[in-house]
Amino acid sequence: MEKLPCETIVWNSLPAIRAAIAIEMVRCGLSQKMVANILGMAPSAVSQYLSGKRGYRIAFSDEVSDAIAYLAKDLVSGKVIDPRERICKICVLIRGGDTMCSACEDPAMKQKSDI
Repeated sequence: MEKLPCETIVWNSLPAIRAAIAIEMVRCGLSQKMVANILGMAPSAVSQYLSGKRGYRIAFSDEVSDAIAYLAKDLVSGKVIDPRERICKICVLIRGGDTMCSACEDPAMKQKSDI
């Protein structure tokens, strides 16, 4: 069976987004330990993001790259505490603006409640 678009996002896009945010935060002058604390991950995960061992390096559009940079700066400044909503918006940008993946919108994929 072919993977759902959401599965691809979880395995490819989200790690790449997290890696890009971590990289950008370190570029803003934060230590790996501080980045880990802010993002709620282990310092070793940040180290792996920075070294390219974790988080696929995918080419983001300028719009996505800008959104990631702005989120990183807002996290560094403390303007944003919980990045989940902004990460979701970045994911929507990657998917081309769709709020729901096409497979989830397919009526054949929806569970029927009128059985």
